[in-house]
Amino acid sequence: MNECVLVVDDDREIVRAIALLLEKEGYRVLEAYDGMEALELAVEQPVRLIIMDVMMPRLDGLSAVLKIRERKNIPIIVLSAKSEETDKILGLSMGADDYVAKPFSSQELLARVKSHLRRYTMLGDIHAETQDDGIRNGRLCYRPSERTLYADGEAVKLTATETKIIELLMRNPGRIFPAEEIYRRVWEEDAFAAENTVMVHIRRIREKIELNPRKPEYLKVVWGIGYKMEKIENHP
Repeated sequence: MNECVLVVDDDREIVRAIALLLEKEGYRVLEAYDGMEALELAVEQPVRLIIMDVMMPRLDGLSAVLKIRERKNIPIIVLSAKSEETDKILGLSMGADDYVAKPFSSQELLARVKSHLRRYTMLGDIHAETQDDGIRNGRLCYRPSERTLYADGEAVKLTATETKIIELLMRNPGRIFPAEEIYRRVWEEDAFAAENTVMVHIRRIREKIELNPRKPEYLKVVWGIGYKMEKIENHP
């Protein structure tokens, strides 16, 4: 079954160019030209990945990302002519998994699409543990077979990228991972300016699992080195 990719941009020539690129690789492509169209298709169709422009009429790309995230955890790659680091961080903070600045290399975009789809469709299949009770750490429990993290028994709504980060850290409690290593292992590509990208995803995960994100109990930063999952005594 061909993976379905939704391409969203108010510039129809850009949409068609990206669609042709993906169709040559065997993907099924849906096209949309504003955020409202994107939202409708993302909810109604079996979309596995979205490529989303930022500046669009009716509903801008970042607002669309926020609304889609309420319903779907599929990978979202944001496209924008703005290349400033603050714009990239904003896009990631609002729920995007990746950010590609215009103008972009078609081969770079294609590589990112393949990487995110591979991670999304295969997440948890390799080295998945089979214990029914999953990987436990304090009030957290990660079940690889379900690709789901539970906090206090409640499922936590994570994106595919956030889930991959959680799986890496939950499998290695107490180990410090530099941002570059997290990026290489999660994004499966060479780390370039990875610190801010990883930082934003860590912050989003903290907001979902920590009782007080300002004073995290689990996801800790080790200044100048990296991040770790604190090993907590399991609750009885």
